[in-house]
Amino acid sequence: MRTRPLKVALLGCGVVGSEVARIMTTHADDLAARIGAPVELAGVAVRRTGKAREGIDPALVTTDATALVKRGDIDVVVEVIGGIEPARTLITTAFEHGASVVSANKALLAQDGAALHAAAEANGRDLYYEAAVAGAIPLIRPLRESLAGDKVNRVLGIVNGTTNFILDKMDSTGAGYQEALDEATALGYAEADPTADVEGFDAAAKAAILAGIAFHTRVRLDDVYREGMTEVTAADFRSAKEMGCTIKLLAICERSKDGTSVTARVHPAMIPLSHPLASVRGAYNAVFVESDAAGQLMFYGPGAGGSPTASAVLGDLVAVCRNRLNGATGPGESAYADLTVSPMGDVVTRYHISLDVADKPGVLAQVATVFAEHGVSIDTVRQQGKDGEASLVVVTHRASDASLSGTVEALRKLDTVRGVASIMRVEGE
Repeated sequence: MRTRPLKVALLGCGVVGSEVARIMTTHADDLAARIGAPVELAGVAVRRTGKAREGIDPALVTTDATALVKRGDIDVVVEVIGGIEPARTLITTAFEHGASVVSANKALLAQDGAALHAAAEANGRDLYYEAAVAGAIPLIRPLRESLAGDKVNRVLGIVNGTTNFILDKMDSTGAGYQEALDEATALGYAEADPTADVEGFDAAAKAAILAGIAFHTRVRLDDVYREGMTEVTAADFRSAKEMGCTIKLLAICERSKDGTSVTARVHPAMIPLSHPLASVRGAYNAVFVESDAAGQLMFYGPGAGGSPTASAVLGDLVAVCRNRLNGATGPGESAYADLTVSPMGDVVTRYHISLDVADKPGVLAQVATVFAEHGVSIDTVRQQGKDGEASLVVVTHRASDASLSGTVEALRKLDTVRGVASIMRVEGE
C-alpha cells in the first residue's frame, strides 16, 4: 500500500458533506485498504466559518473554495454544495488544476453535463456522480458500466422521495394533497419550500441524466417534459383504485420503437397495482430498467438523506482514487448515438379523463364522436349521474399526447361538457 495519502477537498459541509467527512474519518482504515492508499481530508469549503463541525479540524475549514480547488496538491474534489454557480466554476477549476471530481449536483449535471465531461476529458480527469440520482441506490454505474454492452429501451422510476411519501399517504389514508404535504414537512421529508420536488424539477433533472446515460445521447433539462403533482386529488386516487391502480410521480425515459429518437418526461401517472413500482412506499425510490439482453431490472432503496447520499459519494470517491493510483480514468460521457429527443406531443400512452357533463341523453354519443374525430380509441367508459349533473370517466387505448390534447380542446367546446375534472396518463402496462 502506498503511504502518501490522496488528498480530498470537500465543497460543502451540510447534511451530506458532514456525513461524507464523518465516514472518511471513521472508516479511514477500510477506505485505505480498498483504495490501496490512505485518503486525507485536506480542506473543507463552507459559506461561513465559526460554526462547530463535529469531527472536522477547524484548521481545515475555509470560505475560499476557489483557493482550495486551485491548490494543486488536491487529488479529488467532492462537490456537494448544489446549484449552478459557483459549483460549475469550481468544478472546471478543479479539473484545470489537476483534480478529479465527485459530485452530487443533479441540477448542474442536467444542465451542463456535456461541458463538464468535456472539461474532465480535456484535463485527463474523472467526473463521477452516482449520488446525483436516487441517493444510495446504485444506478449510474450499472447503466454506465454493467449495461454498457446491452441496449436499454426504457427507464421508468420513482426518483423523488418527498413526492412518493405524499402520494403514498394520499393513497393509504385518503388524505388530500395539502394534508399529506403538511405531514411530509413536519417529518422532515419536504423542504419549507417544496416546489423543486412537488413540481417535478428535481425528478426532471434526474431524468435528463438517466436518459443521457441509458441512450448514449445528450439530454438536457430543457428536453424533459415536466408536470408536477399538486393537482392530484383524493378523487383521482379513488378512480385509480377502481381501475386496480395507484398514482406515482414517474420519471420516464424511452427509446422509440424504430430506435431513432428518445423521450424524457416527468408527470403523475396511474400504474397497475401489479407493477413493481406500485409497492414502493414512503420516501423510498425505485427505478425499473428494461433492456434487450438483461430484460427487466429494478433498483430500490432510500433515495435521499445524508447517510444514503454520502454512501454513493464515498463509492465514487473510492473508484476515482483507485483510478488516480493507476494513472487511469473511468468512463466519460458516451453520446455517440446522438438520437433525436422528441417532444411530448409525440409520446404515446393511455389516458384516464374525468369529465363533468350534463346528465341527459346523447352526452356519451357526443363525447365518443369527439374522441373518434381525433383518432383516439376509447377502451372503457363509466358514467354516473344525479340531479342533472354527471361525471363521465373515459379510459383510452394508446394515443399520442398531441392527439389527446386536441381531443380535450374539442371536448371543452361542447355545451354538454361542464368541465374537465382531471387528465392522467396510465403507465406501466
